[in-house]
Amino acid sequence: MTVTITVELPGEGRYPLGEAPSWPDSSPPPRQRRVYAAAHVVARPAGDGTNAVDWDETMAFRHHLWRLGFGVADAMDTAQRGMGIDWPTTTELIRRSAAEAKSAGGALACGVNTDQLDLDSKPGLAEVLEAYRQQLELVEGAGATVVLMASRALAAAANGPEDYLSLYDTLLTEVRQPVILHWLGAAFDPALTGYWGDTDLDSAADTVIELITAHAAKVDGIKVSLLDKDREIDLRRRLPAGVRLYTGDDFNYPELILGDGTRHSDALLGIFDGIARPAAAALARLDDGDTDGYLAAIEPTVPLARHIFQAPTFHYKTGLAFLAWLNGQQSHFRLIGGYETARDADHLAKLFVLADRAGVLADPELAARRMAEYLASPDAVRSIGVQS
Repeated sequence: MTVTITVELPGEGRYPLGEAPSWPDSSPPPRQRRVYAAAHVVARPAGDGTNAVDWDETMAFRHHLWRLGFGVADAMDTAQRGMGIDWPTTTELIRRSAAEAKSAGGALACGVNTDQLDLDSKPGLAEVLEAYRQQLELVEGAGATVVLMASRALAAAANGPEDYLSLYDTLLTEVRQPVILHWLGAAFDPALTGYWGDTDLDSAADTVIELITAHAAKVDGIKVSLLDKDREIDLRRRLPAGVRLYTGDDFNYPELILGDGTRHSDALLGIFDGIARPAAAALARLDDGDTDGYLAAIEPTVPLARHIFQAPTFHYKTGLAFLAWLNGQQSHFRLIGGYETARDADHLAKLFVLADRAGVLADPELAARRMAEYLASPDAVRSIGVQS
């Protein structure tokens, strides 16, 4: 006789979990789409006197993504760049991930940024350029694909589109291999408001197209995280032949990846960190021409993604780490900098329900035990019904 597992949840009452999903534990890389999962880092447990990365669990999680056929996008904002990990730690993350990617035969892209700069010193454009060059040397030397990330320092130093065009022109002339550009909207990082030299997104898009058209041979693609599917589709239509649009839209990814019959988006998504098993199954069905099967697997994950990435969007890392803990992919629910408290118990209880409905909880019994453990914790007790 099947025993239904239940958990008492704030705002939900006694919630019965569904059965364990039957997604495969491994999958080859998709043939028809290029997909990267932006991976989070696992912190060391609280109370050990550190605020550092647990390298064993962090690398194990990357192997989980490679086994499912995803490339790993590392040292990105999902890995708490700008929200907990500094440049020395990022350097070690890139080096370790590069070594593990080689051992696994997995694809790896790493973020190149300027976060070694002290923003309080108001670095100028020349300093921003040199900071990018330093990080480029590391990532290219590691053999990873470069993701040329949007820079807070550049956003502060640039006076208009011409400064962006000039700096990126120099970098794209110097890079050894085609790179992935990066357009991260203000919802993900308010310090990037007005990136590309204009708060008007249509004008910013014109600048992006001008840059890519001039350097199409050095641009593999551009990751766009604006949470605006119509704007992404329009930008995708304007890209030069051979340049990919990697969707970073964690609200509308099923439709954008599927495409319109003429063009589609590839993907570099934070939500793949949390939904890798159903997403891998969905992409395999898409490879087989089974559009209905693709949508049946991936569409139930959208309510979960929209919940995890709800405003303030930049706290989505909390939800991803919580999911990894529920699924036994890390031994505790902690984030660097204490960001596990960035979302309250009501939010995480709703996440638990949506994850169950999406078929994301690999072991419902384990997930239920850990959810109950969290709800009994002091952090959860303090937050229930208090925060939004």
